[in-house]
Amino acid sequence: MAIYGILKAINDIINAIKCIIDAINVIINAINGIINAIEVIINAIDGIINAIEVIINAINGIINAIKGIINAINCIFNATNGIINFINGIVNAIYGIFKAIHVVFDPIYGIVKATNDINNAIYESVKAINDINNAINGIVKALHVIFEAINNGMNGLNIFSKNT
Repeated sequence: MAIYGILKAINDIINAIKCIIDAINVIINAINGIINAIEVIINAIDGIINAIEVIINAINGIINAIKGIINAINCIFNATNGIINFINGIVNAIYGIFKAIHVVFDPIYGIVKATNDINNAIYESVKAINDINNAINGIVKALHVIFEAINNGMNGLNIFSKNT
């Protein structure tokens, strides 16, 4: 009977060690999840930087279009052809302004999407941290099982030694 208790205790220890290995694997997977989430955050920040660059270029386009309108106004004073060029310049400049305004809104959408990606990455990181906590709890439980198995084994040896 004591030998059965010792064998059962050894089996319990092996199972607890397996649980610890599984918990360590969960921790490694959770850390990989955090690393992936950090990469998503870095990519989202790169997207925001690119979107800001597009906005700056679009604003420069608007400034250039306004300069084009000013140049077109100067053409009025030159000749009749200047008037025609002035009208064409205004039409093109207004078209350019609307085009540039449209370009400004595209990166704003990108910034909103990147912010959402950051929020999702943070959520995944929190989930991963929760997985780590669960894995640590599993290790603590497995250690408890090991110590209980060792205690049972010691009790079994005591009973065995008293009976012999």
